[in-house]
Amino acid sequence: MLNTNTFDTAEARLGATYFVEQHLRRHGASLCDLLDALDDRNGFASLCDLHGAFGRPIPDTDAVEAALRDIRRILAEQSPSSLDRIGHDRGLPASDMARWHGARISELLARFRHAE
Repeated sequence: MLNTNTFDTAEARLGATYFVEQHLRRHGASLCDLLDALDDRNGFASLCDLHGAFGRPIPDTDAVEAALRDIRRILAEQSPSSLDRIGHDRGLPASDMARWHGARISELLARFRHAE
């Protein structure tokens, strides 16, 4: 017998992944600029992992969620002084960017939590 709960959960996770993909299309360049400017290269690697998860006919929802969690963690770990230095050195509003992207990523992750 078909387990509709499993199907519904999988469908909801794919829907959450779709929203992530749409977000990246609109705001991925800005996130890329920010992650590239950070001293932590794991953030940029996580963004690459995120893009890689979409390189399949059916996106890997677990990989998308894991990459988002890593990126959110890395953004949250940045000290204000580090973000200020990046802002000064690179001419980026790094503090504002980190807050904005962190909030959007949290919203996207909430879609995965609601899918369970």
